[in-house]
Amino acid sequence: MSGGRRNKQVSNVVKRNGKIVPFDEQKIADGIYRAAASVGGHRKDLSIKLAKKVTKIIYENFKAPDMPLVNEIQDNVEKVLIENGHSRTAKAYIIYREYRRREKLKKGRLTEDPRIPYRTMYEALLWNIEHDCETITKLNKIINDGKLPELVHAYEQNYNRHIQNIAREIAEDQDDIKLIIVAGPSSSGKTTTTAKLSHQLNEAGLETVALNLDHYFFDLEDHPKDEFGDYDFETPEALDIQLINEHLEQLIAGKTIKMPYYDFSKGKRFLDQQEKAILPNQVLVIDTLHGLYEPMTQSVADDSKVKVYIETIAQLKDNNNRFVRWTDIRLLRRMVRDSASRGYDMRQTIGHWHYVRRSELKHIIPFQGDTDYIVNGSIPFELPYMKKFTFEHLPDYIKEWQDDSKRRDAFIRAERIYNMLSQVMDFYDESIIPWDSLLREFIGGSVLKLH
Repeated sequence: MSGGRRNKQVSNVVKRNGKIVPFDEQKIADGIYRAAASVGGHRKDLSIKLAKKVTKIIYENFKAPDMPLVNEIQDNVEKVLIENGHSRTAKAYIIYREYRRREKLKKGRLTEDPRIPYRTMYEALLWNIEHDCETITKLNKIINDGKLPELVHAYEQNYNRHIQNIAREIAEDQDDIKLIIVAGPSSSGKTTTTAKLSHQLNEAGLETVALNLDHYFFDLEDHPKDEFGDYDFETPEALDIQLINEHLEQLIAGKTIKMPYYDFSKGKRFLDQQEKAILPNQVLVIDTLHGLYEPMTQSVADDSKVKVYIETIAQLKDNNNRFVRWTDIRLLRRMVRDSASRGYDMRQTIGHWHYVRRSELKHIIPFQGDTDYIVNGSIPFELPYMKKFTFEHLPDYIKEWQDDSKRRDAFIRAERIYNMLSQVMDFYDESIIPWDSLLREFIGGSVLKLH
């Protein structure tokens, strides 16, 4: 055959347990039919037609000897169902997919990665599908149709309801609780979540007192410094863990402590600056990156602690059918926040991000399985707001770093978020964002305060 050797079509698939099995279009059709039947659809011919569309995508994206993963095939089933107007079937398929995963877990045929909050991911994807905002393309359409205020309202209701439910459950066991921890990676929304949770707990009769662990940082000059003059202050050891434990223990015992004060503009800590105490009927609340890191609060008994974990569990696909990375959303948030409130150049934030990722992969994310509640801090409509502040700066950073091998990580991140944001429609109407919204934590104007 002229034009070179013909590429072979995919013939095998890799299952979640690593086993290689034959690619079977009929199994795809059967899965679609089961999902459709559960919502009243019984057309096998349509299931076969849709399965062929899935197969076409697989053949276009994979060539033997490459083998797609079974979850990659399932992702494309969802894509085909949604794009062909079968959102109810797509929802049923996602639910069935989650059911099958859980059944395999029960039977010991699948090992679940504790670092991945599967349940919250599926809940987020279902919510997005129900509100037609599971892709950047659909988000752009919502903006173009003038329907973003409706999406904002629906999201805020859902987020606030979730926080209220957590507060209600915690308040039911208030006699045993001495410390509530809100933990999560950088820019996941801990401050807003902590403030709202504290307010709801107070409404439920559980009085809370905030302890700001930012004041327990060691002096900036005590942290390792790299060749670019950047400091690694993202590790748990950047905080005075021993003093934190001493103060937690003393506060819970009814004693008065003298808190340190940290001046971020100078990178200096000043000891014994502020007296603090809690009453017997009060509960301490802390929000910190490393709240799940056991040494951070080891002076408090485990059965006296409640752990809440927050992450930006975004379920939004770009124009290439790839999910937007959670860490990219948090990077954009931190770029905006640090530029506005801490005087950092956005270039510094991107260049520093490898320290953030290294620490959270080691000290934060692996422990999310050891938590009582998970909060999704992603916001389905935030990308246009992030684009407003960051997009114009990114080409300069990309050009600056493209030939610098020492800045390879920063270049890759800058280019990736630039390409992603280029798909997002320009839009910025701050008036539709409530003053207590989680988004306000990053774009400014939040009325929420911790006491």
